Amino acid sequence: MTTAPRLTALDALHRSLGATMTDFAGWDMPLRYGSERDEHHAVRTRAGLFDLSHMGEITVTGPQAVELLDFALVGNISTVGTGRARYTMICREDGGILDDLIVYRLGETEYMVVANASNAQVVLDALTERAAGFDAEVRDDRDAYALIAVQGPESPGILKSVTDADLDGLKYYAGLPGTVAGVPALIARTGYTGEDGFELFLKPEHAEGVWKALTEAGEGVGLIPCGLSCRDTLRLEAGMPLYGHELTTSLTPFDAGLGRVVKFEKTTNEGRFVGREALEKAAERAETAPPRKLVGLIAEGRRVPRAGFSVVKDGEVVGEVTSGAPSPTLGKPIAMAYVDAAHAEPGTQGVGVDVRGTHEPYEVVALPFYKRRK
Repeated sequence: MTTAPRLTALDALHRSLGATMTDFAGWDMPLRYGSERDEHHAVRTRAGLFDLSHMGEITVTGPQAVELLDFALVGNISTVGTGRARYTMICREDGGILDDLIVYRLGETEYMVVANASNAQVVLDALTERAAGFDAEVRDDRDAYALIAVQGPESPGILKSVTDADLDGLKYYAGLPGTVAGVPALIARTGYTGEDGFELFLKPEHAEGVWKALTEAGEGVGLIPCGLSCRDTLRLEAGMPLYGHELTTSLTPFDAGLGRVVKFEKTTNEGRFVGREALEKAAERAETAPPRKLVGLIAEGRRVPRAGFSVVKDGEVVGEVTSGAPSPTLGKPIAMAYVDAAHAEPGTQGVGVDVRGTHEPYEVVALPFYKRRK
């Protein structure tokens, strides 16, 4: 028996806009509205509007909320100020990545953990289990929020025209309560596109009104609705990892080149956190003999590499592609791949990707492929 996909509060609106819908992690989500390339360029040069209501919000409250999060996650959550956010991960006891997360500190003892849609239940279950013995409550708030993102260089101006919040004072990775189009929202300066932008957490019943207000506010500056397809090419150009591709349970944060998110120096719970011992060993391995490194690959030809394709050099397999797509900004196919450390230096020549039996030439580059001008 297959369960029907979940619908976001904006489902009818997406269909009225002619969106091509797709099943994503059990949700019916807009893949694109028109041309993926146009949507991608709109975010890079003007602004794009996204429905991200499939993301999983989990609220953690109580006197020992921060002790629980410091124990359950690899980051140092006790150093996150009220109104700020932090990128972190939740790992298994063996160090494998269960998910990458953003944690927002909403108040003295209140935090919101935002998980990827495909892992929301796994993260909820792990946090609930790890909460044993802590004076803290873990609450599934997935149905309490709709999430709308406005991303791109024009996004601050667009949002300013419909909010009373001080956007100029809102730093990257910060969130503050305010009103947007007359309704309460948590306004966060976060995103997954490599551009400046905002993510708005609000009640599902307010989503349609806010979407329409932002659409109207952005009309004069070229804002368009954008689907998951261009979100993927935008994050790929920005070198941002995607769970299930660059991050999996078979990799530790150190294998993924993201060891910086693991904070061994935290002092809450006497420094204990889930996965600590395995991660200390992984950190040592990464220092002495990194098995493979996550790199960028830029095609010399036109053929697009896909996840799972082999990276080859002199007839030997030296790595594997984790994500690949045509890059609208660079005008060439690009990929992220885990490659043997010996061939991971930017500028390494003679590396190819096995695209259905042909070895297509690629150049190894440092990530990200694209960085916005500040």
